Amino acid sequence: MIFEQIATGGCQSYLLGCETTRAAVLIDPELTQIDRYRGLCAQHGLSVKYVVDTHTHADHFSASKELGKALSTPVVMHRLSPAPHADLRLDDGDMLIAGTLRLKALHTPGHTRDSMSLVMDDRVFTGDALLIGGTGRTDLPSGDPHELFDSLFEGLLRLPPETKVYPAHDYKGRSHSTIAVEIETNPRLQKTERSEFVAMMQALDLAAPTHLTEALRTNMSGGKTVAQLLSEAAAKVPFMSLGELNDRLGANRRDIVILDIREKDAFDAGHVPGARHLPRGQLELRVNNELPDPTVRILTYCEFGKISTLAAATLRELGYGRAVALDGGMKAWREAEFPLER
Repeated sequence: MIFEQIATGGCQSYLLGCETTRAAVLIDPELTQIDRYRGLCAQHGLSVKYVVDTHTHADHFSASKELGKALSTPVVMHRLSPAPHADLRLDDGDMLIAGTLRLKALHTPGHTRDSMSLVMDDRVFTGDALLIGGTGRTDLPSGDPHELFDSLFEGLLRLPPETKVYPAHDYKGRSHSTIAVEIETNPRLQKTERSEFVAMMQALDLAAPTHLTEALRTNMSGGKTVAQLLSEAAAKVPFMSLGELNDRLGANRRDIVILDIREKDAFDAGHVPGARHLPRGQLELRVNNELPDPTVRILTYCEFGKISTLAAATLRELGYGRAVALDGGMKAWREAEFPLER
């Protein structure tokens, strides 16, 4: 078997390939690693047959939807997953086949309602149900400590002791464990009575994941992350450097309209000389009156250079084909000590 474990911070994803047929399964892919997954597939000559999310992730952004579209590959999740982009939904005991690979779904709810583990030969991919030296938390949406207790003690821990454990997360650089090691050393698994286990999980008082709201929103709905929106906008527009804009001011200024899209108080506190004020929130409503000539060159800028990128992309979609965004924002402009107008 071809086996690649890809770490993204504490997130772990897995690429499994059949050496005979080159069919592959990708488990828990992370959005920023799409090019890496595709590179590994090319390196090994693999064709991804399934992209699998073991559960609805709350602490990172899944790449399953994007990879499913890019590779024309079904996205696989448990049947209880809320994600509308899941093409193939598994029940407990269902099996995925990719060449000689056989992966059996084991419903392991508790961390989330739709959590499942994948059992294959000598190993199990546990998602966030069972971690190395820990377990998934149960205080996030659809979590349940009673269900997690059953998933662990009536399910995963009954696998053969030598079964290798590959979780979806590990923040200490460890690649895997075994069922036997976890039974012996995992502190949460020492609470073998249901009431004690549930009380322990309810008393953890863990901090919320950094990207909780955005991760749940995008992973549950198939919506886009803010980073995706910015990346897509940046691919649609050219940029102008701070120095180039400074050279074009005053007597050297040629056919260009400079739009400051910040709020009024920020504009009044200091702006690029000659800039016109048109807040981003009013852009679409006022653009016809403010910019009657669609052939004019327009430069947008904001405080940090992100919202102005979205604005320039919007202007291009509206027919202003010469819209550009400033590479940077007023913060960088001030730091470079370029002139300000008040």
